[in-house]
Amino acid sequence: MTQRKQVLGPDDVRRAVTRMAHEIIERNRGVDNVVVLGMQRGGVWLAQALGAEIARIASPVPIGTIDVSLHRDDVGLRPVTPGTSSDVPTDIQHSIVVLVDDVLFTGRTVRAALDAISDFGRPNAIQLAVLIDRGHRELPIRPDFIGKNLPTSSEEEVEVTAEGVTIIEEGVD
Repeated sequence: MTQRKQVLGPDDVRRAVTRMAHEIIERNRGVDNVVVLGMQRGGVWLAQALGAEIARIASPVPIGTIDVSLHRDDVGLRPVTPGTSSDVPTDIQHSIVVLVDDVLFTGRTVRAALDAISDFGRPNAIQLAVLIDRGHRELPIRPDFIGKNLPTSSEEEVEVTAEGVTIIEEGVD
């Protein structure tokens, strides 16, 4: 049996995105040289939402995507399925890259994204924005912008969309 528990609804997600956009603008004293990159796949919709909100509040920023599949450290443990590609819309040299993902768990995907970004240049800074921080880090990675800290067990799954955040627990009687 599978148990599903919605912990954030669509309005909660929108509020978190708005707050994170304000924090990004404030931390960087505006949006000059800011580039928003969503990690394939879960971070893409969130990067677009953050970019739209930043544009509404301040001014438009370049928004792109980064595919980390070929930079993962578990390539030998699971099949590599690069079904997407990176789309970095501008030169990131000397920019501030806001790396975006929906959920931060072990930190291994973020580590791979840092390697992938280096293929495109050397930004002045890379900041991490996540909608959900689950904890359970295996690497010393900490997000700069967090929508919600959501302590979960390592067996639970977290599903994140613009329509909400749901915790999925398998095998619950």
